[in-house]
Amino acid sequence: MAKPKKKVSYISVPSQIISSLSSSSLQSLLVSPTKSSSQPFSSSSSSFSFSFPSLSYKSPRLWFLALFLVGLLGMLVVGFNLDPLTPFSPYPCPTSDGFSRSQLGISSTVPDPSAQTSQVLNSIEERQPSISRNASFHEESEFWKQPDGLGYRPCLEFTQEYRKASPGIVRNRRKYLMVVVSGGMNQQRNQIVDAVVIARVLGASLVVPILQVNVIWGDESEFSDIFDLDHFKRVLADDVHVVSSLPSTHIMTRPVEEKRTPLHVSPAWIRSRYLKRLNRDGVLLLRGLDSRLSKDLPSDLQKLRCKVAFHALKFASPILEIGSKIAERMSSKGPYLALHLRMEKDVWVRTGCLPGLSHEYDEIVSNERKQRPELLTARSNMSYHDRKLAGLCPLNALEVTRLLKALGAPKSSRIYWAGGQPLGGKEALRSLIEEFPHLYNKEDLALPGELESFANRASFMAAIDYIVSERSDVFMPSHGGNMGHAIQGHRAYLGHKKYITPNKRQMLPFFMNSSIPEEDFNRIIKELHRDSLGQPELRTSKSGRDVTKYPVPECMCNSSNKTHSSM
Repeated sequence: MAKPKKKVSYISVPSQIISSLSSSSLQSLLVSPTKSSSQPFSSSSSSFSFSFPSLSYKSPRLWFLALFLVGLLGMLVVGFNLDPLTPFSPYPCPTSDGFSRSQLGISSTVPDPSAQTSQVLNSIEERQPSISRNASFHEESEFWKQPDGLGYRPCLEFTQEYRKASPGIVRNRRKYLMVVVSGGMNQQRNQIVDAVVIARVLGASLVVPILQVNVIWGDESEFSDIFDLDHFKRVLADDVHVVSSLPSTHIMTRPVEEKRTPLHVSPAWIRSRYLKRLNRDGVLLLRGLDSRLSKDLPSDLQKLRCKVAFHALKFASPILEIGSKIAERMSSKGPYLALHLRMEKDVWVRTGCLPGLSHEYDEIVSNERKQRPELLTARSNMSYHDRKLAGLCPLNALEVTRLLKALGAPKSSRIYWAGGQPLGGKEALRSLIEEFPHLYNKEDLALPGELESFANRASFMAAIDYIVSERSDVFMPSHGGNMGHAIQGHRAYLGHKKYITPNKRQMLPFFMNSSIPEEDFNRIIKELHRDSLGQPELRTSKSGRDVTKYPVPECMCNSSNKTHSSM
């Protein structure tokens, strides 16, 4: 950080001291009387002369002078010996001494972007309840303790057979796969991963995936708006040939379109269904790839999935830049928790659940669901109460608050909440804010104008949330979903960073029992989540698990089974 060109220091003197002394008293203390002293003080560099009268210890003037000097000394001590941990600003810009500009009372004549950041975030802090002055962001807490990763590290060693087949596949220029991916940004990520794998299975070049305009948010972003296209091509250069568009030799070719790919198909099914037609026509167009490819694939294809998800799909520079800035602002005062809150109106409608804010909001959700029954994705034959007990409903703010408290989250915790605006606005977050006053989202943390270019671009906003959540010390979703699953796998791949999976089905009966003492409630909740904190979990322990959510053992290894390798 550049040092300011000009520093101005200020000393404050309490008005009480000034008002207690009349102007004549001050004059009598500082200016010599007309009667000259026998030992005047003079300076060769000044034309002024001062002299003090001889004062005895009983003189009132001596006592006034002593009181004035003691008060002045006290102001200097208070003004220049501030506690460096006092949270004047949530994101102070540290100087070389470890103090912030605001703590040292330094002003600069040169505009400082970091000072702007502190000013904006200081205004946020002022709007929220203050916590104890002694609550340090270095507070030792069991809550921030990371799980034992058992030595697992990224390990993408492809077999010799896979590597031997690669040159022929990437040099092929006769077959091209086109895909249209739909849904939100995280859902699109999953489909792009599968598109690369399908292109590899078919030995075809992949045309950069087309992002379908989202009917809910109206986002018209293209692949290169969200992801770094050059990086995507470069990372996959040894696996699949990626092109920005069809070559002139195929531009007039009418692609064979397939709209009804069954769920969870195998590589053998893909070859038997598409390869003959692709060899004949040269271009194949696939739509709606969500969950179409089996989760149980050969080891090399599982590794390719991880390579796409965790290495190739890097966010575009503008998104990465703003996401990194916001993550740095969150982490500047110590560890932080990221919450993915699923409390938007469409989430309550689609899950068949109720927000529980008031009868008015419950009616809004119920009426919307009656008018558009096709939106309901949960089991239609279950009541709301049954869904709740089955763990199929998102946690509301009160439930999130009680869970975090039971798991030992300090009141001073800094929390970033990702997701869209909740139904009910700030009122829906009231219980969370009251217990954890340092609650922020990207709009709170961004400087004026920083998010303007991303306005009305839901995929951009989701990408920013992804970056800040992935870099947090602890992450917890209030409900399952594509983002929660993607973050879980990414955090595991980065060394099993703490990820809290709410055990909703088992914990909610205790939430509904108000007779349990708080101490017992906290002990029960901690025990229920003892194995749900992001520890390594084998994908192969249960069939149908996505390797991008459970990267062990195909994409990660420890010293007990394989040699580490990183990309």
